[in-house]
Amino acid sequence: MSEAKGILKKLLLRGGGKSRLAGAWITLVAGCLLLFVSVELWSTFRDILDGRRSQDSLGSTFLTISKKVEDASMADKNATTISDQELTTITRAPQVQDAGKLTPANFKVAASLGYGPMSFYTLLFLEAAPDRFMDQIPGRWNWKEGDRTIPIILSRDFLNMYNYIFAPSQGLPLLSEESVKALGFTLTMGEGPMQQEYQAQVEGFSDRISSVLVPQSFIDYGNRHFSSNGTVHVSRLILKVKDPSDKAFTGFLSDHHYTTNAEQLRFSKMRSVVEAVSAGTGVIALLLMFVSGLVFVLFIELTMAKAQESVRLLLQLGYSPAQLRLFLTRRYVPLMLSAVTLSLILTVLLKSLAAQRLKSLQLEIDLFPGLYVWIAVALSCLLLLWQTIRSISRSLKQ
Repeated sequence: MSEAKGILKKLLLRGGGKSRLAGAWITLVAGCLLLFVSVELWSTFRDILDGRRSQDSLGSTFLTISKKVEDASMADKNATTISDQELTTITRAPQVQDAGKLTPANFKVAASLGYGPMSFYTLLFLEAAPDRFMDQIPGRWNWKEGDRTIPIILSRDFLNMYNYIFAPSQGLPLLSEESVKALGFTLTMGEGPMQQEYQAQVEGFSDRISSVLVPQSFIDYGNRHFSSNGTVHVSRLILKVKDPSDKAFTGFLSDHHYTTNAEQLRFSKMRSVVEAVSAGTGVIALLLMFVSGLVFVLFIELTMAKAQESVRLLLQLGYSPAQLRLFLTRRYVPLMLSAVTLSLILTVLLKSLAAQRLKSLQLEIDLFPGLYVWIAVALSCLLLLWQTIRSISRSLKQ
C-alpha cells in the first residue's frame, strides 16, 4: 500500500513544486484570515453600536427625550408630562424602534452617609427604567416588598462630576467605582408618619441613562406607599432609535417640542460611517478570499495538467479515476482545512488581544469570535471543499 502511494505521489505530484504549494497555501491562509477578521470586526462594531455590551461608546442608539420648558409653560407643573397617547405617537415616529417610560419616584427621597465632619446628606431623585433599555443589569437587580436593601445603578457621569468638580472644591476624598460599590448609604423615603429608612447599595454604573436607577418594583411600591399624590407624571422617555441623526427623526423631535442631547445626535453619525467602512472591508475581504481560493485551485489544476501523461499511464496500469480522485482529495483537502484552521486560530488570538486592549479603554467585547465568524468558517470550508473536489474531478476528466 505504501509503495502504491509512493508511486502515485511521484507521478501525480511531480508537477507541483513545494515552494509553489507553500505560496498557494499561505495565500489561502491570508484570504481566510482577512475574511474572518472582517466578519468579526463587523459583528463587534454592530454589537457596540447597538448597545449590546455595557458601554455605548461608538454612537448609542438609545436616547432620553423630554419636553422643552418654554417661557409660556413655566407656570404649568404638568407642562413636561408625557401622556400615553404621546408615547404611542413617539413609538411610530421615524427611525424609532422602541420606547419606554422612565418612571420617577413621586415622593421625597434623602440620602445620607457617615457621621460627624465626614457625613454627607442630600436630597435625591430616583427613577426606574424598563430592563430592556438598560446597558447593564447586575446580578442582584431585584427588590420585593419587605426587603430593606435597595440596589442602585448610578450614572457614571455623576461619579465623574463628583471626582473632578465637587470633591476637589470641598476637600473631599476621591472615589473609585469599587469604593462606591463598597460604601452603603441610607435612603430616607417619604415624610411624616409614613417615613421609612432603607439601606442602598450601588451595584453598577450606567453610561446610557443619566439618573439614579432602582428596580421598577421598588418605584411602584414607593409611589403607592410614600406619595401624597397618587398620580405619577412621566416626563422622560428612553428611545431605541435606528439612526438618531436621521433628518426625519430630528425633525419629528423639533416639530413636537421634544429635546435631547444634541451632541448624541451629532455623534451618532459615526454609526453610518463605521457601518460603511466595516461593510466595505468585508466586501474586499470576500474578494480576497475568493482570489486566494482560486489561486489554490489553479495550483491543483496546473499540477494535474503537468501530470497528464502520468494520469494516462496510471489508468493503463489499472488505477480507476475514483482511486486517483481519492488520493488527490486526501492530499489537498487536509491542506485546505489546515489553512482555514490556522486562520481561525489567528482570528481568535487577534480578538483576545483586541479585547484586552479595549478593556483598558473601558470598552467591553467578547474574548472569542461570535456566531457570525463560525458561520463564515463553515461556509468557507464548504465552498473550498467543493472547489477543491470539483477541480480534481475536472482535471482527471481532461
